[in-house]
Amino acid sequence: MKKILLFILVTFISCNKNNSASELSKIIKQFENYDSNTKEKSPLGDYSEENIKKYALFCENLLTDLNKINFNKLSDDDKISYELLGFILKFKKLDYDFKKHWNPILSDSGFHSSLTYRVKPLTNKKSALKYLKILKAIPKYIEQQKILIKKGLNAGMGQPLIIFKGYESTYNKHITENAEENFYFSPFLTLPKSLGNQTIDSLKKAGKDAVENHIIPTFKDVKLFFEKEYFLNTRKKIGVSNTPNGINFYQNRIDYYTTLDYTPKEIHDIGLNEVKRIKKKMLQIINDLNYKKGFDSFIRFLRTDPQFYSKSPKNLLINARNISKKLDEQLPRYFINLPRKPYGVAPVPESIAPKYTAGRYVGTSLNSSEPGYYWVNTYDLKSRPLYSLPALTAHEAVPGHHLQGSLNKELSNSIPKFRRNLYLSAFGEGWGLYSEFLAEEMGIYETPYEHFGKLTYEMWRACRLVVDTGIHAFGWSRDQAVNFMKTNTALSIHEINTEIDRYISWPGQALAYKIGELKIRSLRKKVEQKLGQNFDIREFHELILEKGTVTLTILERRINQYLEKRKLE
Repeated sequence: MKKILLFILVTFISCNKNNSASELSKIIKQFENYDSNTKEKSPLGDYSEENIKKYALFCENLLTDLNKINFNKLSDDDKISYELLGFILKFKKLDYDFKKHWNPILSDSGFHSSLTYRVKPLTNKKSALKYLKILKAIPKYIEQQKILIKKGLNAGMGQPLIIFKGYESTYNKHITENAEENFYFSPFLTLPKSLGNQTIDSLKKAGKDAVENHIIPTFKDVKLFFEKEYFLNTRKKIGVSNTPNGINFYQNRIDYYTTLDYTPKEIHDIGLNEVKRIKKKMLQIINDLNYKKGFDSFIRFLRTDPQFYSKSPKNLLINARNISKKLDEQLPRYFINLPRKPYGVAPVPESIAPKYTAGRYVGTSLNSSEPGYYWVNTYDLKSRPLYSLPALTAHEAVPGHHLQGSLNKELSNSIPKFRRNLYLSAFGEGWGLYSEFLAEEMGIYETPYEHFGKLTYEMWRACRLVVDTGIHAFGWSRDQAVNFMKTNTALSIHEINTEIDRYISWPGQALAYKIGELKIRSLRKKVEQKLGQNFDIREFHELILEKGTVTLTILERRINQYLEKRKLE
């Protein structure tokens, strides 16, 4: 009898677990398959207010269904999927509530300039035809975005005018005399010869027509919109807390970008403490170099001495590639699994370079024939110091974004698709900054100046905690923010101005880097202390990366579970 009752109990528990997993799987599929036909009708998406509202309601309803599932009945992997999906759905709904879609403009990118990411080499006829569809869809996409932006302006949610210095470069370069000179036509210039002359000529003609009739007129309209309407209605105060419901929105951005529970004051204080700690290390290097003129003078020396700057864009790219290969060589010593997808080193496109950051990683889909790219900004060479290039390369290429992002996309099918495509800044940018720290262990920083460059990049991220909260929570002016960065980092003045404009236009995102890195480093320290001589750096990195992108809360729980397991061995 006891055996029968035990069997029934086990069966009941098993059924409950299976039911919970099955319900979760059903909800995940609903989320992944939502409006799957949209891209056929609208290659760039449907940005009508009606469709955005419809999606927000869908997320809200799906979150309600998700919350009905018994979390404790799920496997460890399913628990991660449950928490991540809940996190995404919650913030998708809140994005709509805060009308985030009414302000799709940043200082270095936006609804119109982000289209440049669509310009990629065309490797076959299929990719060329797909690209032509995208070009023809751009006018509708731009028109829908303008409607949303006008709503934002009327509600007092537009960006401040101060961030738009030089912004004309984001649209003027696409208004060309001839279609063949246009950036959007450039993929048709390198069509593979294997297509045959007839097909190549036909595609070029179609590309020329699309640029003449859809791209150039649309960007003329974008120019008119910004210069005759948008810029005339921007807000004066830079902090997002000065916009309607702005204080709550900023807290929402902190919650989203850090994935942790912090107040602006807590983050501000963490930043000030980090600035103090890093400054001490920087002063030690200056002292070791026997430089007697003090910190400020040393920074001026770094910003102005020609030895620290490339003489040509080509030279800067060569240096970046050399560092990349040094980093590649070290990877097997620190990682169990490496990505299959390679990466290239390329300049930031001229059309966006003036307002763009020093570098960025641009990934591709798993099945794409294109590699990932580490973009290096070759605009204004006197603003691109060589001493910080190793840290930038480690962050954007490997072991930073390329390694983490590619491994994420290459996760097995046992992980839901939405997790393979997921990016959370606290995890991704935290890993990127941790990679700069890891590069030191790899021996990548070969001179005192490169070590200082690594520290100034770390200081840059620490300053972000102070500056971002200062601007959006504590009423800092732009000059205050610039001066704080100028005083504490060796970044060029051009880079500092670019960065401050970015923080103004993108509240909270800049917090993710340092908060994420601090969490990863603290978890590593904890594992090192617990395991002592048994600590394995490759195993630790596998533990961080093997489940893909997660919140920092999930990451900490996984580390604690790992340590509990090791205790029992």
